[in-house]
Amino acid sequence: MSALAEWLTIGELARRGGVATSALRFYESKGLLHAKRTAGNQRRFHRSSLRRIGVIRAAQAVGLPLADVQNALSELPHQRTPTRSDWESISRRWQDDLDRRIAELELLRGKLTGCIGCGCLSLDTCGLFNDDDTAARRGAGARYLLGDEPPAV
Repeated sequence: MSALAEWLTIGELARRGGVATSALRFYESKGLLHAKRTAGNQRRFHRSSLRRIGVIRAAQAVGLPLADVQNALSELPHQRTPTRSDWESISRRWQDDLDRRIAELELLRGKLTGCIGCGCLSLDTCGLFNDDDTAARRGAGARYLLGDEPPAV
């Protein structure tokens, strides 16, 4: 295979993209990648799939759901490498979600040692913040990590 082959086998794409062939089949089943089939029913991926794998892996590294990746990649032509402009457009769409996740993680980090966010696992100190499980009246889940303020002590 020449270094600039237009179509790659699943093994070549896996090796060059740094992912398992099973991941490529999964991405294809979710519409993240597209392959054509040879007469022998073997997959061939356009070389632009390498850039798509980069986008997928970057999104996964920051915890974005594959559904968000699928929505973003569905707007791009299948046989065109995503450009810098494409990536800027995609990443702008993800900014709000990432900012929200960062804020949630910072809140968790700030409260992690003193409080589990009350949804409550009955730490000895929870009586100070969640006497008689008052946080449960506000709804399910770790109420203080979801933004509810604990009562003043």
